[in-house]
Amino acid sequence: MYQDGDVVIRPVIEDDLLILWELIYKEESPEWKKWDAPYFELLHVPYKEFLNQRDKWVQAEDRWVVEVNGEVVGTVSYYWEHKPSRWLEMGIGIYNPYYWSGGYGTKAFRMWINHLFINLPLVRVGYTTWSGNERMMKVGEKLGMKLEGRMRKCRYYNGKYYDSIRMGLLREEWESNPVFD
Repeated sequence: MYQDGDVVIRPVIEDDLLILWELIYKEESPEWKKWDAPYFELLHVPYKEFLNQRDKWVQAEDRWVVEVNGEVVGTVSYYWEHKPSRWLEMGIGIYNPYYWSGGYGTKAFRMWINHLFINLPLVRVGYTTWSGNERMMKVGEKLGMKLEGRMRKCRYYNGKYYDSIRMGLLREEWESNPVFD
């Protein structure tokens, strides 16, 4: 568990499952999905089926909850793009719009990056977003991440083309950045 003021990231516990399901899957077209890769369909998962996947969530190393003032509002996660070469990609989802643009995601992502560099043999962490999600690009910039790739007009959403954006941070950049102290 890590804490920065009112924001905590920690492993998922059994009691979080209903809250997470409600945040992610309860609504047919949740507001958060308009910003989190909306060009990919969100497949609805019934609650009973979600509970059957508890082993992928509870105490998992690769997905933790984000809490603000004790309320679960999102998740941080990672996956291996290519584990033999230690290429890891990470993500964050703040599902409750009330907590957007308040700095909570930046705090959570900063703690998650620290956790990943401290606990895994990585030389780089990164994520991919799209040019329609300016808040996510700003989070990366605030944390000293570099624009590593821009695939132009490869994401089509609501009748418009957007760029795919790849951001990354090297271990030596993390070690020398006072944001991560």
